[in-house]
Amino acid sequence: MGPGKSNYLMVISYDAFSQDNWEQASRLPNLSKLIKDGAYSTQLKSVYPTLTYVVHTTMVTGVYPDKHGIYHNNPFQPFEKEAEQRWFWYKNEIKVPAIYDCLKKHHLKSAGILWPVTGRTAIDYNLPEIRAIKKENQVLKILRNGSPLYCLDLEKKFGRFRKGFKQPYLDDFTTLCAVDTIKKKKPNLLLMHLIDLDDAKHQHGTDSPEVKEAIIRMDKRLGDLIQAVEEAGIKENTTFLVLGDHGQINVHYKIKLNALLKEKGLIFEENKKMQWRAYIQGAGGAAYLHLRKNDSEAEKMAVAILNQAICEDCFGIEKLYNRKELGQYHAEDSVSYMLEAKIGYCFEDDLEGPVIEAMDASKDEQATHGYLPDKPDQQGYRCVFVASGARIKSNFQLGEIQMVDIAPTMARSLGIDFFKGDGRPLNEIFQDQESGF
Repeated sequence: MGPGKSNYLMVISYDAFSQDNWEQASRLPNLSKLIKDGAYSTQLKSVYPTLTYVVHTTMVTGVYPDKHGIYHNNPFQPFEKEAEQRWFWYKNEIKVPAIYDCLKKHHLKSAGILWPVTGRTAIDYNLPEIRAIKKENQVLKILRNGSPLYCLDLEKKFGRFRKGFKQPYLDDFTTLCAVDTIKKKKPNLLLMHLIDLDDAKHQHGTDSPEVKEAIIRMDKRLGDLIQAVEEAGIKENTTFLVLGDHGQINVHYKIKLNALLKEKGLIFEENKKMQWRAYIQGAGGAAYLHLRKNDSEAEKMAVAILNQAICEDCFGIEKLYNRKELGQYHAEDSVSYMLEAKIGYCFEDDLEGPVIEAMDASKDEQATHGYLPDKPDQQGYRCVFVASGARIKSNFQLGEIQMVDIAPTMARSLGIDFFKGDGRPLNEIFQDQESGF
């Protein structure tokens, strides 16, 4: 094994694991051990917009959304109800290679368990994150887009522990699948996605007892994975990467800006079918303004409407970014404008109901994401990163690192070539074996 190289890499994405969770999580038995034996940062900067599928694609490609092409969880589907929208589920929608594409030429095996945007990939053992919509069958959809025999085996063994998409059952199922895969398949690269914490924040707010309970469950699952590596006899040659993809911010108002565009005739009904010249695609704390091609009048009208809404303040718009400004955030090239929400506000596509909808005060506080990675006065919005195991320095603290650094660091850990993207390998976390450190 060469300098900085491990034979096995376990990548565990804890969705929504952010800086504000560090104090509690870092004191729990399993994560604290990885921290003590590894390198860590509480200043992992995400990409814009901070949505799960956008960020996870950056994690495995090492490039920003303007290059990899996954700009939202969902492709643009105007007027389609959220529950019926398709997502960016398939690998062929990513415009650049992913880390798992490079393993075959090195004769290495990969596994993916509910990792976003991995339908129909080159992953050897693949249970993709994919959902049936409309009249589709969930089981058949997974089998068609994942590794059929592998998925059937996992369902037979552990399907009874899952209750649809409800937590904590889904992440318990994911962990059981990962443990079995580690022990039976010994993949050189395992990618797994855990969602319990993200769900807790969305439903109960960032400071709730439910969030603290989810973090405790997270640590227990991490312990199960560490134990599986030990039982597989590969501990000495295994590296763990544990990281979050975004933080969340508590929200009190949902803003439905398409209603403003409809009032001005930019969204309208024609021949009993809804049409649009300008349309807002909500992304939680951000939103895309889509414009009909070559419709300069619609662009002028939409920008004027949104600038007026900014002046009125009550609509919760912090800023309307134009294409030149979006360049610095590496946002999707085809979109000319994006909206950023103020703290406490989020954007939705829906045309039904009031433009400004207050959250139900009788229910738990809710939270969301999508905002700029550098949201002012929201230090807790940064993500957490821990690398621990084979050839990683012990108790080594990193400063600010970028989400685009994750893929090249994975490649460096496994000792494989990867195309030159926007990030860099975090060489400083690796022991220099040749120098004896």
